Formats: sequence, structure tokens, C-alpha cells
Amino acid sequence: MFRVVLLLGSLTAILLAIGFVIGGFTGMTFALVFAIFVNFLSYWYSDKIVIRMYGAKPTDNKRLNKMVERLALEAKIPKPKVYIIPNDIPNAFATGRSPRRAVVAVTEGLLDLDDDEIEGVLAHEIAHIRNNDILISAVAATIAGAISYLAQIGYWSLFLGGGRRNEGSLFGLILIIIFAPIAALLVKLAISRAEEYRADYIGATLTKKPGALASALRKISEIARQNPMRGGSAATSHMWIVNPFKSDWFTGLFSTHPPIARRIKRLEDMEHEGIPEPYEVE
Repeated sequence: MFRVVLLLGSLTAILLAIGFVIGGFTGMTFALVFAIFVNFLSYWYSDKIVIRMYGAKPTDNKRLNKMVERLALEAKIPKPKVYIIPNDIPNAFATGRSPRRAVVAVTEGLLDLDDDEIEGVLAHEIAHIRNNDILISAVAATIAGAISYLAQIGYWSLFLGGGRRNEGSLFGLILIIIFAPIAALLVKLAISRAEEYRADYIGATLTKKPGALASALRKISEIARQNPMRGGSAATSHMWIVNPFKSDWFTGLFSTHPPIARRIKRLEDMEHEGIPEPYEVE
């Protein structure tokens, strides 16, 4: 909970700074009201927002539900709901406010992988739920998306404002465009990179097949590179097991995953060194 409060507070401060630069104290007042609204929405509804964003629907797919049920039992958490996203690109994410309200969402494309690979991906997402990563991940996605939206407003105001803005205002807007997404990224970097390694490790201990997750990561990343996902929001990229979006300067700002090659190397080392002992949450 402390990390959630810290994240909400940090990103709220960024929203207030943006409001002040755009509209002075009046702008900051509007930004404060907006920040309160976004914080409320982020804490209570961020998971539902992300699910609806990608058109995910509950599924009774026996293959997936049996895998999730077995992995949840192994991880000693309640079985999450399983959702399907209508997208041919293989990928997955987990979301929810707590393990009791968790959802594992997978794309239709993930079903084309081998069973062991699918199980490895599901185990990674189960690990995020077990580690209580999912709330802060969804909150970060919602608020970072809001900051990105405000930054884009600032961007367009440079062109639509004409000569009505003085040099100082233009400089302030440029700072927003450059540093607001970076500030959001820095907050997420502090909470995300280590969590991806940890979820890979715990997921591998749940399946006892580190090599299967390594193989899945290799396939998913290669497909994402050749055929990036369209639609959605770059601010949610940290939620997916592999960043599914096209690599450019804007989506790169929101990239919080460790290098895929390094994740695969760690998992392959685990495979060669033997099955690790089950991980116990402290």
C-alpha cells in the first residue's frame, strides 16, 4: 500500500506541475481536481479500465482455466478469472486490486503456443498476482496515461496557440512534453524491472520448466517486433509480459521491461542448473 500511495502522490505532483505551467494557479486548481478524480478512478477502477480498453471478455476455455486453476493452487492463491483478448498477437497480462479480485487476460494469439509455453506465461502472471504487483501496475498505467494525455494537450497547444503565448510559456510547454512522460517512466522503472525478473523466477518454480517460459518469451518478442500491437495505450506496456507495441521514441518512454535477451538468459541458466526450490513469499 505504501508504494501505491507513493505512486499516486508522485504522479499527482506531476499533474499539478503541468497544470501550473499551462494555466498558472488556475490551471493548477483544475489539475488538482483532475488529479483527485484520476486517483479515485485509478485505485478503484484501473483494472476494469484496462480490461475494457482491450475488449477482454471472460472465457470458459477449459484448457486455460485448468492451467490457471492448477497454477493458482500451486501458488496458494485464489483462482483468478480468465479473460480472452480478441487479438492474434500472443501476449498476456494480469490485473486487479488484490489476489481475490485478480484477472489473467491472454490474447487469442497466445493459444497458438505450445501448452508448456502457455503454462509458463500464465505462471508468470500468477506470480505477479501472488507478489501483489497487479494493483500498482494498473494504477501506474491509468495515471501515466493521464499524464501522457495532458502532455499531448501541451504539445498541440504549441501549434494552436499562435502568437498568444510568450516565450516563457512555450518553454514551459516544451518541458512538459519532454519531462512529464519521463517522470512517469522513472516512477514505473523503480517498481517494475525487478518485479519482472522476480515474476519470471517464481513462474519458473511453479511450472518447474524455466525453458518453456524462455521459449515463450523468445517467440512473443519476435512476433511483437515483426507485428506490433495496434490500438491500446503505450502507458500499459509495462503490464504485458512482453512490450507489444512498436518501438519508437514515444512508446520507448514507457518501456519498463528488462531486456528480453537477459530474461531469457536467466531462465536458461535456471534450466541448466536444475529446477529451483519453490519460492516462498516473505
